Amino acid sequence: MTAYALYTVLVLVALFLAAAIRILREYQRGVIFFLGRFWQVKGPGLIIMIPLVQQMVKVDLRTIVMDVPTQDVISRDNVSVKVNAVVYFRVIDPERAIIQVEDFFGATSQLAQTTLRSVLGQHELDEMLSERERLNTDIQSSLDQQTDAWGIKVSNVEIKHVDLDESMVRAIAKQAEAERTRRAKVIHAEGEMQAAQKLLEAAMILSRQPQALQLRYLQTLTEIAGERTNTIVFPLPMDLVEALLNRTGKS
Repeated sequence: MTAYALYTVLVLVALFLAAAIRILREYQRGVIFFLGRFWQVKGPGLIIMIPLVQQMVKVDLRTIVMDVPTQDVISRDNVSVKVNAVVYFRVIDPERAIIQVEDFFGATSQLAQTTLRSVLGQHELDEMLSERERLNTDIQSSLDQQTDAWGIKVSNVEIKHVDLDESMVRAIAKQAEAERTRRAKVIHAEGEMQAAQKLLEAAMILSRQPQALQLRYLQTLTEIAGERTNTIVFPLPMDLVEALLNRTGKS
């Protein structure tokens, strides 16, 4: 064998090994097709294939963070808002992710957009602003159900922003102000009612004990005497006079 022939053989062997040997990382799997038909899923590590007979499609098993573009949503109470979100998903079955859908990333993105509009359209604006956790769970559950056939697991959905028109922002501010005013009036009315109840109880106690009323009157006089005034004019209750006269008559 000549040197040229030996060199040619070595080159062919090197090309064969380069085409036959694949190395997959820990988070990668290879979907192997044998003459166009699915054969098996391999990886991670060293993979040896038969060139021209076997083909491999790599699949990443790490969690993918996908940004859902801003969607125009009309709420159940006919308010137009712009909503965007972020979806976390990963491939759990490489075979179905490659065979059952042409582009699992694009399909999941389109499905996330339509599901976001569909789920949020069933709720009112107040729920979108105050119950995001429940809405996130509803969207995630709906997405996960539909992507299960593709071997994809949707682990989490987070609504990022709910943008309102300027007129709607002003209307919500007025509503919040009116709500705060209502609560203040209710609290004030409850305070007046409690004070009236306590005054009624005090009046009932004083009506049953005339001496308590006289003591209260004398206490009020003591408080007035402490003021910096020159002349104090105060009425003398008849109950107090009668008590003094009765005591004087007895003595």
